Amino acid sequence: MTTAADVIQLANESGVKMVDLRFTDLFGKWQHFSIPARALSEELFEEGIGFDGSSIQGFQSIQESDMLLLPDPATAFVDPFLDVPTLAIICNIFDPITRQPYSRDPRYIAQKAEAYLRQTGIADTSYWGPEAEFFLFNDVRYQVEPYMSFYAVDSQEGWWNSGKDLNPNPGAQIPPKRGYFPVPPADTLQDVRSRIVLALEAAGVHVEVHHHEVASAGQAEIDIRFSTLTRTADNMMIYKYIVKNVARQHGLTATFMPKPMFADNGSGMHTHVSLWKGAVNVFWDEAGYAQLSDTARYFIGGLLRHAAAVLAFAAPTTNSYRRLVPGYEAPVNLAYSQRNRSAAVRIPMYSKSPKAKRVEFRPPDPSANPYLTFAAILMAGLDGVQNQIDPGEPMDKDLYDLPPEEAARIPQVPGSLGEALAALEADRDFLLKGDVFTPDVLDTWIEYKRANEVDAVRLRPHPMEFVLYYDV
Repeated sequence: MTTAADVIQLANESGVKMVDLRFTDLFGKWQHFSIPARALSEELFEEGIGFDGSSIQGFQSIQESDMLLLPDPATAFVDPFLDVPTLAIICNIFDPITRQPYSRDPRYIAQKAEAYLRQTGIADTSYWGPEAEFFLFNDVRYQVEPYMSFYAVDSQEGWWNSGKDLNPNPGAQIPPKRGYFPVPPADTLQDVRSRIVLALEAAGVHVEVHHHEVASAGQAEIDIRFSTLTRTADNMMIYKYIVKNVARQHGLTATFMPKPMFADNGSGMHTHVSLWKGAVNVFWDEAGYAQLSDTARYFIGGLLRHAAAVLAFAAPTTNSYRRLVPGYEAPVNLAYSQRNRSAAVRIPMYSKSPKAKRVEFRPPDPSANPYLTFAAILMAGLDGVQNQIDPGEPMDKDLYDLPPEEAARIPQVPGSLGEALAALEADRDFLLKGDVFTPDVLDTWIEYKRANEVDAVRLRPHPMEFVLYYDV
């Protein structure tokens, strides 16, 4: 167990001059401020340090703005990007008056979900393995005004550059949906991804694999090794930070936006989860379908029943629902199946080991706040186990190519963020168990998303509407 003294020793041995204190806001952005290394003391880890909570979206009102950060020593790492040697530490948020954890701190919600799992007696520990995809573009431009709007992205790999006079044009651009797995020189980003991996490993985030993804124009995937719920969410915040900064070092721009381009695959964050009691994987049963135990089947049942509400956190942007459409390998069908990537829940079959048995929930995307997303997935699954929700029969067929009458019988994910928020409003009791999510958090999330995202997109003319309707 890493202690405050260990962190201070790491700072001294690394020649650290600054300490960067980081926390995640309600909507999944990393925030930070820095203090001189001389201020790093064991008292800091016990007493905390103050900040203005009213300046953070979704946090405090002005009359209750004072909040505390308490650094978690287990999360410290030396930042690989800053010229001034800097130690980064992830913090929890506390109320300075009550000294209680802050209800809207996403990391606290994740920790409460882990505590609730133990309280149920179903399992002691959950393990999480997210597969976050992203794009590395050479250029991005966008602007929105009352009288105009546009966006433009470009990549040297983009298929639209194959006919341009680039003096010279090297060719080998990647056609749409053909980016999985060409070797260099078609894959121009091998070294960039490798440098991201090395930076992640140096920060203590272990990596399983990296590769080019399906889409043209620099889509990539780097899979990090599984860990416990809160620690995996921490690792996802470090992951996004490192991806963006290595990209910038190479003159590229990284985006975790789920669907930045039309007519090609979007970026998902397929999420693997398993539950363990001591050294036993409670999802494993050699006699079950795909070697799944009844606990695992009920977990899937809860996940499918509550999927629409879960997606208010797991696919939390209006852009998420540009990705969740048929035809682009997107998991829109609320069904489960072994090996089958057209189902929302897939049972990987790579290994026959009981240790490897897990459930993969495929609709989430990397715009999500990982703390809230993993907590919501866990709570939905646990509700399934507690109420023995039967997921029905598995669908071991291509769900994208079903006859219309059969396809109509399979429930689908919500078609918009607005629909997902309405589902969360109607189906929230499973999240409130154990005080993991609170009504205050859910209400704040719904109100903010509707006012600042759903309406922001809904009320504006779209460029395609000029193509369709200008000459009516």
